[in-house]
Amino acid sequence: MRIAPKIMLSSEEEKTLRRLARSNTASVRMARRARMILLAAAGKDNTTIAIDLGVGRVQVGRWRERYVEGGLAAIEHDLPRGGRKPTVDAAEIVRLTTQTTPRAATHWSTRTLAKEVGVSDTTVLRVWQAHGLKSHRVETFKISRDPRFIEKLEDIVGLYLSPPEHALVLCCNEKSQVQALDRTQQGLHLKKGRAATMTHDYKRHGTTTLFAALNILDGQVIASCQQRHRHREWLDFLKKIDRETPKGKELHLVCDNYATHTHPKVVEWLDKHSRFHIHFTPTSASWLNRVERFFRDITTERLRRGVFTSVPELTAAIHEYVTAHTENPKPFIWTAKANDILQKVVRANRRLSSKQNEALH
Repeated sequence: MRIAPKIMLSSEEEKTLRRLARSNTASVRMARRARMILLAAAGKDNTTIAIDLGVGRVQVGRWRERYVEGGLAAIEHDLPRGGRKPTVDAAEIVRLTTQTTPRAATHWSTRTLAKEVGVSDTTVLRVWQAHGLKSHRVETFKISRDPRFIEKLEDIVGLYLSPPEHALVLCCNEKSQVQALDRTQQGLHLKKGRAATMTHDYKRHGTTTLFAALNILDGQVIASCQQRHRHREWLDFLKKIDRETPKGKELHLVCDNYATHTHPKVVEWLDKHSRFHIHFTPTSASWLNRVERFFRDITTERLRRGVFTSVPELTAAIHEYVTAHTENPKPFIWTAKANDILQKVVRANRRLSSKQNEALH
């Protein structure tokens, strides 16, 4: 007949087990195991302990033996359970998602990849979530090929991180072809359980161009709406900036290389107004111009879901938004250093070069 091993507890072990047995924070399983060991140390057999605690005799014997072999650490966790080994190859799912495309499609969905691998779409979704993969999303991206990229990058980032004294840094650009769109039917308002609605089709009532200059110091915006965006309208906007900024301040304008910004008449006017200093962003690097963030905000917050029956109504809405923004401006803080940006561009160029070489071979 098999005899259960005896348990001898030190005063410290007994104190720890009693605390666990009475604990309100320890798991129920751990508290029950602690009571099993205390009863076993008191000389009770496995059958009696099982009856007292309402558990199986085999279970009591198992935890008694484990405590004898390994002490408290041996009863804190269950042993690894057996069962069928997982058949899902997560690495293969990641490889297929990131390096291949399905037949006659541009990207994988959970269902198409699940059918290819032979698992459920829920399994594919779990692997994607674990590895941060979102196959359905794509973001725009382009590396600047400007031969003076480094020079322009350091110049503009230097203005952001260390603006010159007694001067204003203004990020300028135009948002062209802003459409006055009127929906063909009135939409429904937001309510519980239902999103707001608007028709997919619309009526066009003309366009306007928004010229804007963002002050990086305090986030205030100088804005103007014009029917067109030729060099004449750009000159008018420069004159507006000249009127609405303190006369004793030098003005550093960050803008892109759009033809209207470099027109001979514009250059001639700038030569006569020496307090204006123009800093051009590299080609294909509009993200360096912080006014683009303001354009994004006005698009998402006022224009995209707006309904406008005429261009004057559209321009009035734009000026109302600018006025509200100016009353409580919020600057967009720039933190990225030029060297950090350059390192990312170098890595991206290296990756693109390797992919082009692979395509050639």
